[in-house]
Amino acid sequence: MTLSQNTPAIDYYFSPMSPFAYLGTPRLMALAARYGCAVRCKPVRIGEVFSATGGLPLAQRPEARKAYRLVELTRISRRHGLPLTLHPAFYPCDDTLAAGVIVAAEQAGADALAVSLALGRGLWAEERNIADPAEVRAILTAAGLEADALLAAAAEAEPQRVANTAEALAAGVFGAPTYVWKGELFWGQDRLDYLEDAVAAG
Repeated sequence: MTLSQNTPAIDYYFSPMSPFAYLGTPRLMALAARYGCAVRCKPVRIGEVFSATGGLPLAQRPEARKAYRLVELTRISRRHGLPLTLHPAFYPCDDTLAAGVIVAAEQAGADALAVSLALGRGLWAEERNIADPAEVRAILTAAGLEADALLAAAAEAEPQRVANTAEALAAGVFGAPTYVWKGELFWGQDRLDYLEDAVAAG
């Protein structure tokens, strides 16, 4: 949806390499379509968010948390019929390029959620390297998106991701994905039902 000054919008803070963001994106898209609200895609530097709020990168988490994460990912992917590889070849990765492409789409008024979904599917379902410009171009092209324009603009997009990160921290965001509606935070794709309740209530 094209944003106008008065368009109600969900602010969406996330990392392009988050499996939970990938798994939640189709439902976020459907929610926005049902209620006629926009989504402002705001990829962040997730490591900085963790550092500032007491979170830990996956590699530093206790084994019990790592194991349960895999259980949850399996449950979510099965429930919603989304393909997912638990240990993709290129995870974790540098998500600067992917974030830049999403920022570029957002700034151009393109469908940034579609870009996010294509990249998430590329990483988590197709085991593609979203840090590789050639792979990203191929992913975007296959999704019918303007790959060359987005890649060119992505080179200038990092300052916006830095700004998104500062904005997220100011809003109280501590993990990804986080959805913010009228100042209320909803952390995790498993909170999309609650987000929908809030959106439906206006």
